[in-house]
Amino acid sequence: MVEGDRLASRPLRILYLSWRDREHPEAGGSETFVERTAEILAEHGHQVTLFTARFPGAAETTWHDRVRVVRGGGRFGVYAHALRHLARHRDDYDLVLDVQNGVPFWSPLLARVPVVNIVHHVHRDQWPMVLGKQLGAVGWFLESRVAPWAYRRSDYVTVSEATRSDLAELGIARDRVSVVYSGNDQPADLDSYAEVPRTAEPSLMVLGRLVPHKHNEVAIDVVAALAERYPTLQLHIVGSGYWEEALRAHAQSSGVGDRVNFHGFVTEAEKHRLLAESWVVLMPSQKEGWGLTIVEAGLHATPAIAFAYAGGVTESIVAGETGLLAADVPELVAQVDALLADNHLRGKYGANARRHARSFSWERTGTELEGHVRRIAVRARG
Repeated sequence: MVEGDRLASRPLRILYLSWRDREHPEAGGSETFVERTAEILAEHGHQVTLFTARFPGAAETTWHDRVRVVRGGGRFGVYAHALRHLARHRDDYDLVLDVQNGVPFWSPLLARVPVVNIVHHVHRDQWPMVLGKQLGAVGWFLESRVAPWAYRRSDYVTVSEATRSDLAELGIARDRVSVVYSGNDQPADLDSYAEVPRTAEPSLMVLGRLVPHKHNEVAIDVVAALAERYPTLQLHIVGSGYWEEALRAHAQSSGVGDRVNFHGFVTEAEKHRLLAESWVVLMPSQKEGWGLTIVEAGLHATPAIAFAYAGGVTESIVAGETGLLAADVPELVAQVDALLADNHLRGKYGANARRHARSFSWERTGTELEGHVRRIAVRARG
């Protein structure tokens, strides 16, 4: 039996390289995709290791269910530590899944096995927001010019057709990019949340990391714009991050500090309760590969509104059926107004959003990813 035949039948030894893991205080949707798919692959019998950054209080090695987690380096040092791990263990793996959050791990430089680049979205607009104009230009050069060259022999996986199109603009052929939609965590007690009543007064919610490119200021601006029309309107901001103080200051300066509620990091149960209570979920982000929050809200029949230019949200939201897509802030404000004012329309979108959300599962996502990586590993060894 040749090596390719053996790989087609035996479990694979898979290494994920990811900036953060689920325990990291800044973990977001990308980390959820990594953790859930890693769990499914491990449940299917594969040997899965996740290499990620350390953070205060983090163990150097641990286990997330059947997934071995190895940590090294910090926010930026993780890249060098990951390459050192790969150099020391390059014969221990059959495949590397290199998760590119702006800058990849450059694993093709050292790997002796196939590398699959996992990209949620490109960061053209985020670089200057996070690093400023000059350093942002360097970051975008690395992402848009150097990375495509370094991964020229690698296959890609992304979570939306929108990101596949963005990658094509960087010169990465569409037939090298497979789309694997994110799953959706459906609580075992999901039906019990149907008994959770909506807030008595109109309410909006944003969920995710508190960082500049999520543009949560826009959600605050919506509350300010509609304050006179809806005197009791409340905004719930759920999540943590270094941008929280800036958001609090923006709420105060906008005159709606008493209408904006910061919940910080919450438990899964509390997250689902808040989603079930809210009238509408907003995702004012500049760019999203998919928009996991949107389908999480859909489980509770809560419609969502996002910006059409954000990319993947055009697939997680079925515009005019499960929610709405806005071209700019004035249109977003008008759409929020329309949904808050019309109980029937909000209920219709919510019912559609629930059906849409329940069509996604991590089992399906993990199985699809497994099929792709198996074929890539076999092809390389065949």
